[in-house]
Amino acid sequence: MADPISLTTDYGLTDGFVAACHGVIARLAPAARVLDVTHLVPPGDVRRGAAVLAQTVPYLPVGVHVAVVDPGVGTARRGIALATPNGLLVGPDNGLLPDAAQVLGGITAAVELTNPAWLAPRVSATFHGRDVFAPVAARLALGAPLDDAGPAVAPATLVRLPAPVVRPEPGGFTAEVLTVDHFGNVQLAAPAALLDPLPTAVTVAGRTAVRGRTFGDADPGGLVVHADSAGLVAVAVNGGRAADLLAVAAGDVLRLAG
Repeated sequence: MADPISLTTDYGLTDGFVAACHGVIARLAPAARVLDVTHLVPPGDVRRGAAVLAQTVPYLPVGVHVAVVDPGVGTARRGIALATPNGLLVGPDNGLLPDAAQVLGGITAAVELTNPAWLAPRVSATFHGRDVFAPVAARLALGAPLDDAGPAVAPATLVRLPAPVVRPEPGGFTAEVLTVDHFGNVQLAAPAALLDPLPTAVTVAGRTAVRGRTFGDADPGGLVVHADSAGLVAVAVNGGRAADLLAVAAGDVLRLAG
């Protein structure tokens, strides 16, 4: 038996990178089921990868979750594996993993991936997904002890992303755009509870919107502000793309007011 392994990367679908990672896992742990979360994280967008990972892992089977959005590959940044009460995380120490670890119950142990016996015989400086993270994940999925992967790391030393802007204000709040999804829906870093005091008619960046439960609560082409499936504030357009209408991208800041 082997635990399932999930893969979240920015590798895209036009090259052989994803297949190479699948192949390494299949050679070492052929019984492990591999779940592809996404390979379309925008290249190098660690914050987007971290958000996708954290919002997805609670719904995956307990297992080993590999995430690779790694613009610092081959530099002094560490490769790490984290243990939580509800699974293991493997990837670069660049802020990609801690949010997912938190939603899985918090970090109970962390190691740096330095044991050469766990890695590819020759480790490429630019493809740690294949040569470091995939073989480590396969061994962990087979039940190998985390401590064998390398020395312990103090969780407090792990790289963490800067906290996004969330600022409650009289009559509303200002919040950073956390992600923009495939449909153009704008997810803010604000918890949905910040919507509770607001009336049904609100403004978003000065534009009129309704506070609703779902997309159809706005007229066709209209803006709706709602609690999304991750429990965060989101802005959508009924039949359109809120990101285009508001001309915003991840990292921008929006003001919502009643």
